[in-house]
Amino acid sequence: MTDAATPLAVHMVGISKHFGAVQANRAVDLGVQAGTVHGIVGENGAGKSTLMSILYGFYQADEGRIEIDGRAVRIRDSREAMALGIGMVHQHFMLVDTMSALDNVLLGAEPDWRLGAAREVLAGRLNTLMEQTGLSVRLDVMVEDLPVGERQRLEILKALVRGARVLILDEPTAVLTPDETSALFAALRGLCERGATVLLITHKLKEILALCDRVTVMRGGEVVLEREIAHTSVDDLAQAMVGRRVAAGRRMPSSEEQRPAAALQPALLKAQGLRWTDAFGVARLDEVSLELRPGEIVGVAGVTGNGQTELLEVLSGLKVPHSGTLVLAGDTFVPSAWLSPALARQRRLAHVPEDRLHRALVLPFAAWESAVLGYQGWRRYGRWAWMNRRAMRQATLDMLQAYDVRPRKPELRSSKFSGGNQQKLVLAREAQAQPSVLLVGQPTRGVDIGAIEFIHARLRAHRDAGGAVLVVSSELDEILAISDRVLVMNAGRVAGELPIEECEVAALGRLMGGAAH
Repeated sequence: MTDAATPLAVHMVGISKHFGAVQANRAVDLGVQAGTVHGIVGENGAGKSTLMSILYGFYQADEGRIEIDGRAVRIRDSREAMALGIGMVHQHFMLVDTMSALDNVLLGAEPDWRLGAAREVLAGRLNTLMEQTGLSVRLDVMVEDLPVGERQRLEILKALVRGARVLILDEPTAVLTPDETSALFAALRGLCERGATVLLITHKLKEILALCDRVTVMRGGEVVLEREIAHTSVDDLAQAMVGRRVAAGRRMPSSEEQRPAAALQPALLKAQGLRWTDAFGVARLDEVSLELRPGEIVGVAGVTGNGQTELLEVLSGLKVPHSGTLVLAGDTFVPSAWLSPALARQRRLAHVPEDRLHRALVLPFAAWESAVLGYQGWRRYGRWAWMNRRAMRQATLDMLQAYDVRPRKPELRSSKFSGGNQQKLVLAREAQAQPSVLLVGQPTRGVDIGAIEFIHARLRAHRDAGGAVLVVSSELDEILAISDRVLVMNAGRVAGELPIEECEVAALGRLMGGAAH
């Protein structure tokens, strides 16, 4: 239901869309009032992104109609969508790494051959827009040299500077810090006050309540709930999304849980004095030391870009530190003879990377190929140069079932799975080896609340079986929900360490900001 007194910026009626045997959208109605923020939530695969891709012209609906500002339109591609004032910021960046931020915005919108003059005009417009919104980006820097949060801001600016009046944001805060998220929300509110309309796709229900005026919940390709924000809650939205009550949030160990005290166990992994310096001479890891013991989950909190990524890469063998030592499975590694990813797997250390698309999966590969990456040399998968594809496919099917990855099709391309199901596939692959040490980066980035609950349960089960788990997450709520002990990183150093019983948001926030513990 919508308020008839307020005009609809977007009205989608009876939208249906099939992909082969899969029905992504089924007779979906969506009305979005002008000048509001409208949230769209649902599990991975619920049909949210498909619906918005139809609005943006990436897909054509099989049935239904679209009206923009009360006028029926046909949107055949993204160029027509942009001409109608519709902009879309995708969850995964649509940027050219080897071009500057300014040229990325100019790309595809060049007025003529005089690029120098066009750059000057565009830079002026962008600078004005950045002042108005607070979304700052260094326009002369190559995209590959921009941190993740700045790339996200660039995507948003690119849509706004091209005149978007209806702005579709797909998981816009997945890579933003809390402060950046607050600044983005203030900017979006300012845009709405000037007449813009925002459609927000997110799995973060607290963000829906904090920013949106109205919310639509999708499940199985259909709308199951549409409600004013003032009349709903996180629990209502979560239950509508998954069709059942969801256990989420902070979970303190109960007295009945009889796990061995981690502090009394010998360390499974011990790192001492790790230091790694980037090409600009900045110490991304600065004398970092830590221990991981059986039966514990250690959470690493911190504002993105303070060394968490480099810590995971050094511990997993993807990077070699400039100094420091690592003790794993009784072996000591030094920079001149450091751990490799293959050797790490042999020593029962597994790694779920932060960036599943570029570090964990080969998107054109079938699911069964991605599911054995790094483990294809196992004897169960073949001998010498011969691969037992039948065994690999069966093992993948077992993983898909055990980790509730949908659809359960080993032959389906990895790119065709939703983000949450891709994440569960990667976790299933790394956990199948029953590693002693499991390193996990951003375990639930871009993942819906049902999958978050499932992934957290799996990490706890690995801990309870005697493994050590290191979790890096930009979500402080996630760190508090699953950790037994928390390390806080700031400027490449461990700024503090706290048992979960002593962790409060204010205390962690001070450490994240560089205040001494």
